[in-house]
Amino acid sequence: MYPFGGGDLLSALTTYPHLTEVTTLSLEHAGDPRRVEGGDGASLEDSLQQLRENIRGLLTQSDSTSDNLMELQRGQLPGQLAFFLVALAVHGQEPVGLRYFQIEPGGDLHYLDEDEIAAIEKELARRLNQRWTSPDFSVAFSNMELTFRPKESADAPLRIHRHVAANLMDGPLASDPGVMHYLEKYDRVTAMTKAASYTLWNPNFSRVRNYLLQHMAFMLSDSTGIPPRYTMPADFVQETYGTFAGPFLDTNVRDADDFRALWRSQPERPLAFRYGYLDSEKHPHLLVTRKPRT
Repeated sequence: MYPFGGGDLLSALTTYPHLTEVTTLSLEHAGDPRRVEGGDGASLEDSLQQLRENIRGLLTQSDSTSDNLMELQRGQLPGQLAFFLVALAVHGQEPVGLRYFQIEPGGDLHYLDEDEIAAIEKELARRLNQRWTSPDFSVAFSNMELTFRPKESADAPLRIHRHVAANLMDGPLASDPGVMHYLEKYDRVTAMTKAASYTLWNPNFSRVRNYLLQHMAFMLSDSTGIPPRYTMPADFVQETYGTFAGPFLDTNVRDADDFRALWRSQPERPLAFRYGYLDSEKHPHLLVTRKPRT
């Protein structure tokens, strides 16, 4: 489970290379792949150049900015889906199937057929945050399920990636109960997050944070993971890697101090790569949150 994982199947497959099923959730909608057929060569080249520019941060710095992701909510290429296909190429996987779905109020997935897509063709997907760019494609292409397998391995089991377009703040989640009901169908999950704007420190994201604390057995993150004041009462232990001098962005002092104390309290464990944000002094760092070994 990867909350705040806009466009980032790449990191999910890097973090958990043997995963069989993954759900990413973010403000971005998956996108309409049919548009590729609607332009000429010059317009497609312009769109591909825009994609290259916007994915560069993910490929070179381990995360994407909100501006990068917003830009790809409009235009000829389906931005999120294009990011996902790049991830498959990097990891030697090939796409096998693509379906779009809506989440029913009880959490079941309803896969859209051709007639249903045609019926809501003119209903545009809505932006899920007031600061976000409004998509210019149908709401039918908000949530997607991509199946894939290793290249040249026709007998390999299919692996599943689902992307859910959702605002994970408490208010929007309460008004769209299907998302939480879908997540709760998974009794036990492995989780990750990174470069998530410290949303899991924020009291307004308590629903998704509590879901993780109740359902996850193991989580990898940068410092935008769940702070100690929430993990300790839930009987998790946290192991630190790299160096953490403070948060990359301005955020609350209490959790910043708690994380600094957590890093100081543990043996130094070097980290030779970047995972999500750097800290305030540009150090790479990583956090393992897990249940105690028995």
